[in-house]
Amino acid sequence: MKKNLDKIIIKGARQHNLKNVDVDIIRNKLVVITGLSGSGKSSLAFDTLYAEGQRRYVESLSSYARQFLGLMEKPDMDYIEGLSPAISIEQKAAARNPRSTVGTVTEIHDYLRLLYAHVGKPHCWKCDKPIQRQTVQQIVDTISKFEIGSKIYVLAPVVRGRKGQHKGVFEEVRKEGFLRVRVDGLIHPLDQKLNLEKNKKHSIEVVIDRLVLEGDYLERLTESVELSLKIGSGLTIIHELPKNDHLFSEHFACPHCEVSMEEISPRMFSFNSPYGACPHCDGLGSHMDIDPDLVVPDKSKSLIQGAIAPLGEQPRGNWYGSILKSLSKYYNFKFTTPWYKLDTDIRTILLKGTGSTKVKMEYSSERWSGTYTGGWEGAIPNLMRRYKQTKSNHIRDWIEQFMRMRACPKCDGSRLKPESRAVTLDSKSLGEISSYSIKNIKTFFSNLRLGANEATIAEQILKEVQERLTFLVDVGLDYLTLDRSATTLSGGEAQRIRLATQIGSQLVGVLYILDEPSIGLHP
Repeated sequence: MKKNLDKIIIKGARQHNLKNVDVDIIRNKLVVITGLSGSGKSSLAFDTLYAEGQRRYVESLSSYARQFLGLMEKPDMDYIEGLSPAISIEQKAAARNPRSTVGTVTEIHDYLRLLYAHVGKPHCWKCDKPIQRQTVQQIVDTISKFEIGSKIYVLAPVVRGRKGQHKGVFEEVRKEGFLRVRVDGLIHPLDQKLNLEKNKKHSIEVVIDRLVLEGDYLERLTESVELSLKIGSGLTIIHELPKNDHLFSEHFACPHCEVSMEEISPRMFSFNSPYGACPHCDGLGSHMDIDPDLVVPDKSKSLIQGAIAPLGEQPRGNWYGSILKSLSKYYNFKFTTPWYKLDTDIRTILLKGTGSTKVKMEYSSERWSGTYTGGWEGAIPNLMRRYKQTKSNHIRDWIEQFMRMRACPKCDGSRLKPESRAVTLDSKSLGEISSYSIKNIKTFFSNLRLGANEATIAEQILKEVQERLTFLVDVGLDYLTLDRSATTLSGGEAQRIRLATQIGSQLVGVLYILDEPSIGLHP
């Protein structure tokens, strides 16, 4: 018997409060399921149609994939026919992951990563000059400028941040005659068995040579670098003992600043990857920082009255009180002077420390007393150090009352590392583009002029980007920026983004089930 592909046929649906419901749903049409609260709308749409569509799709996947997805329970019904793989868009709160942005949620950021990786123009992140490929001789010349007598390892990276046990890699390296590898920063001989965690990311480098930079070493170094570049696909790492790594690339390097850049790839523009994230804020674009106004909330108070709030009032025998009194004696200011009357230099010392200046510190109580010479780290560095070192949630919560969330001073909120920000398209970095409104981004790409080869490479990517931007404009979100955090979106904005993202995916033959799609939408 030929199956009917024009409609979905359900017989005897009994899921939850459904009572042997028989229904035919026309395919490729907008069908509305409406009714009173508790009448079984969600039971039919989500717990029957979506659940069975998802269950059948997952069953068609490999056993390896199924272990990550899980299998939904089979709905209670007699029969269903004509069902497609189902996608559900439910009403839910906006994302609460601080790493999610409008760009990542809509997947536009993923396409921009591809675009910048393939047609972006790399520049030196120090001097902003265009960078060029580096020759073996240039690499050797740079290494020869290391301090005489330096001990180095010449390493060839073969695995960089990839999951797996990589047994085949070790076997291949062993067959090539090499004796050692560096795995996740540690040197291992290849004659021992290496068991890596399968689901953890690893970096593996082949130890090509070990040298001391003295005497006649240049010929040997040149041969080692050539071999390292060959095995490492154009990359070599010079590990200068005890712990300095220098990355060199025959692909991209600045001859003026002597800095190298790895081969440009999409992950270099992902702030959710260690290969692209700003190292200062870990790709968040902001970080918690001590706010001086919260440390000294009442500037009419003196030190003895607790002007520096985290240090509190300073009774006799208090450790911090002894330090502050010693500072007042050394720098000749009164312990009872209101904060706003203290000299600016004194306030800076109290908050940020004495630097290299050593002060005679006197401390005493009913049970102990003494002196020592040392510096004062400052109230702000003191709090920051304790915040990083403590394992107590209580202490961490207490210190956070003196902190505010601020834009990262290193990446200016772009979330990307300097090398990634130095790649431009029409003189604009990915961070700059992401800070534009969607309307302005659409205009930018409409006016973008590329060379013949670049245009061919970027054609399909730009087509996807423009279509997704158009969908966002059509649902009234042209004012949003791609770097806008998803946690700051309203319910209506988040719902419209979900709708635009699904429309932009251009899937064929899929059953979409939308839960009250008009809630929160503007007229």
